[in-house]
Amino acid sequence: MLDWIQNHQQIIYIVLLMVFLGIEVIGRVPSVLHTPLMSGANAIHGVVIIGAIIVMGKAEPDNYLALLLGFLAVILGALNVAGGFVVTDRMLEMFKQKKSK
Repeated sequence: MLDWIQNHQQIIYIVLLMVFLGIEVIGRVPSVLHTPLMSGANAIHGVVIIGAIIVMGKAEPDNYLALLLGFLAVILGALNVAGGFVVTDRMLEMFKQKKSK
């Protein structure tokens, strides 16, 4: 395991940097921009789902790690897309004018 970490040390640093940068960027977004950003996130997760399906299709049948990670990516991406649409719909409902009786 230590050998694998040493071989992929640069990639691990890049991923950690992306996580911290993403947290900083998301934390500073005003709430007015939430709905457009959620729509963009839904599009990105749609691409993640397609990529995971392609990875699962290209994986060897005995490569259980790739199949498991691809399956998890499809499930979690689909849940994130569905949840994003629900949250976006609820936020848009707040801006609609209420009907008077």
